[in-house]
Amino acid sequence: MRPRFLSALTTRITSGCSKRLPSMAAASEEGKRILSHPAHPELLVAALARWYVEPLSDVRTPLADFFSILLGWRSIVILVLLVGLLAFPIGCAAEHDGSLRSTDDGGWQPWQILETQTGRVLPFSELITTLEQHDIVYLGEEHHNPYHIQAALKVLDQLVADGIEPTIGMEMFGWDGQPALDGYVATTQPVTNEFLERVRWKQNWGGAFEDYAPLVTFARDRHLSVRAMNPPKPLVRRVVKVGLDQARQEAEWAPWGILQEEIVDDPAYRDRIVDQLRRCHGGGEELFRTMYEASMVRDEGMARTLVIRQEEFRREDGGSRRMIVSYTGGGHIQYNLPVPKRVARRLGGDVKQTTIYMTSFEPSKTADVRALMEEPIADYIWLTPMGKSGSAKPCR
Repeated sequence: MRPRFLSALTTRITSGCSKRLPSMAAASEEGKRILSHPAHPELLVAALARWYVEPLSDVRTPLADFFSILLGWRSIVILVLLVGLLAFPIGCAAEHDGSLRSTDDGGWQPWQILETQTGRVLPFSELITTLEQHDIVYLGEEHHNPYHIQAALKVLDQLVADGIEPTIGMEMFGWDGQPALDGYVATTQPVTNEFLERVRWKQNWGGAFEDYAPLVTFARDRHLSVRAMNPPKPLVRRVVKVGLDQARQEAEWAPWGILQEEIVDDPAYRDRIVDQLRRCHGGGEELFRTMYEASMVRDEGMARTLVIRQEEFRREDGGSRRMIVSYTGGGHIQYNLPVPKRVARRLGGDVKQTTIYMTSFEPSKTADVRALMEEPIADYIWLTPMGKSGSAKPCR
């Protein structure tokens, strides 16, 4: 983020990119005004930067007299030119790019998109242009927040409008529900209790299917693929109960082709997840260990799903431009560790990925958002209105 004085300088230079003060008399008046505010040296810098385009003359002003005493006239010329040449391009760039705004004032609003690397508020059009340069886009939601579904649909709709065919990966479905999900997307059948049973909605996710139906309906209406990202919930529960080593020896693992899969215990990932488990859940260290192992299984399994699809793209020639939009809880994309890092490892780093962390926002959450940006939780933070149940509460 830029210092406040640079923001002020940018504003003033922007307004003067192609202008000059009408006279040296006006410059004199400006100088008096600035010198009356010694607590704001950036005003002086901005004024000097504006004045460097004014032809030098023999007309003396109080400000010129003041500087000539301190530096001498030649030093003034050099100083003005240096400051002006440095500041002028910044100001003109800001004039041509209205999105170049500092978030230092924290005056954020719902539906703004923040670029964590620069602190800029990004126009949606610029975000889409950037997203379309990637193989996988990760959207991290607060569960059952309708505004996050709305944001995802906005991204998907624009990708399709731009001639891109996205595959939608969804955490909300387990691998054991993929056949039913394929059947639903391929037809115009309505949502029935039979479908929800076959897709194992209650077993793998739960809650109102209507909350996530818009994403599936979008895919069906546009003939897009939806991939169930999660390992079957019974496998994950067994890991929590008996630990990973014992669970992998059980027959239930065999049908899913993951017995030989490498499940990597990444130290940075471990530190994050175990710390969150300790703050957010009761229980002892043994339970934390098996819960952590279950978390690894889920994230490794979701990464495996995305990699399989990405490899399918690479084997298939021709056709429209394709990419993956992964839709999961925000915890699965945080700091690029849970799923994105595992995908990169499996593909040998040969993949372009980017992450968007969606969070409910109101002015009282400004400090929370600042914290998410200081140690960037994702490449972008998308502020949305508050969901039905408010935002996720931080653990102790």
